[in-house]
Amino acid sequence: MLPATAVALGVLAALLAWPVPVALARAGWPRRDPLTALLCWQAIGLAGGLSMIGALLVHGLAPWGHSLPEAWWRWVTREPAQEAVRGDHWVAQTLAAVLALELLGVLLLSSVRTARTRRRHRELLELVVRPGGPAGETLLLEHPAPVAFCIPGARPLLVLSSGMLAELDDAQLAAVIAHERAHLAERHHLLLLPFVAWRAALPVLPAAGRAHDAVRDLVEMRADDVALGSLSGPDPRRTLAVAIVAAAGGSSGQVPDGALAITGGSVAVRVRRLLAPADPLPPGARGAALAGAVALLLVPTLLLLLPAVA
Repeated sequence: MLPATAVALGVLAALLAWPVPVALARAGWPRRDPLTALLCWQAIGLAGGLSMIGALLVHGLAPWGHSLPEAWWRWVTREPAQEAVRGDHWVAQTLAAVLALELLGVLLLSSVRTARTRRRHRELLELVVRPGGPAGETLLLEHPAPVAFCIPGARPLLVLSSGMLAELDDAQLAAVIAHERAHLAERHHLLLLPFVAWRAALPVLPAAGRAHDAVRDLVEMRADDVALGSLSGPDPRRTLAVAIVAAAGGSSGQVPDGALAITGGSVAVRVRRLLAPADPLPPGARGAALAGAVALLLVPTLLLLLPAVA
């Protein structure tokens, strides 16, 4: 049973490592429903890691039992293997351990580094910013370039530059603030973190970089959509688009590392999406995408556990 399970998990891992991420990154529907697409990307990342590690672990422990729980328990308690143990079994066990430690270690290291960077920038900004933005929670940074960003965390900061206040009118400033509030309220930095770690852990895998870029763009589109829901005026889409273009023209290199900015992602794609919106994703298509995400998580889990139940 275990050799077939290892093959199935290996095939799934290969699909989730390249063709599936490429297909999703190239698809047009995620721009119509960024939130659903973000959930699909999270499912791809989790299922891909589970499949890669699971395939190696299942193959490595195959001589010890007919299911992963049984084989693992026999291996842990040092019971003798039921079949001959070859060198490839030991290699698979070692690779599974190395890959698991690398993925988890890089995720933890990325979390610590990002938190440390944000804390350092927050401490520096608190020395130079002052209350004075158009909303109660915004802080004003004296800088001629139009800059707007937020630093998430336990003590989030939402910062606007004096150049931004001079460049935009009240409606456009409200759009910028609504965008940054959306980042903080929905904790978009947590959605990005696994893909930052994936790209760092597997730099030779082109899909890792593609997945990171796609999730970064979708996070910004989602923040745009949430912001639009809170804006008034005759044409909130154009208002937000003008604000994004104005900020993009002067904020290059001005946003701290670890911050989420109004100019994040592909600005040109976001502006086109705002000015020429596509029809929303139909409920049936949204349901199918969510069902696919759930299936991606269930399939490797069931492949690992069902042989024990059987």
